[in-house]
Amino acid sequence: MRIISINPSPEPCAEAGWHASQYLLDGTLTRELVMALRPLGSLLLMDNLRQPFFKIESHHYMLKGLLGDHSIRVAVHQDHEEETNLIKQLLYNYETSS
Repeated sequence: MRIISINPSPEPCAEAGWHASQYLLDGTLTRELVMALRPLGSLLLMDNLRQPFFKIESHHYMLKGLLGDHSIRVAVHQDHEEETNLIKQLLYNYETSS
């Protein structure tokens, strides 16, 4: 899965020491992709909703999005921004392994 662009999130959270971005993807968020991202942290997957939702939380970052969408919101604590490299690598590896 390619990340087409990374844009500042419209939801501000910098006052708490966190930075959020929207990762625009070249594909659709699927249940399979969410499961591939599961090693990143604790997973909440509400796939029984009309618009299925997921959230993955770790100590220093959080991902959330809607299944069927083309973007993921990634929030990371300002002292641990390098951890987004793992997120990007898992997204890239998903594309090459599927």
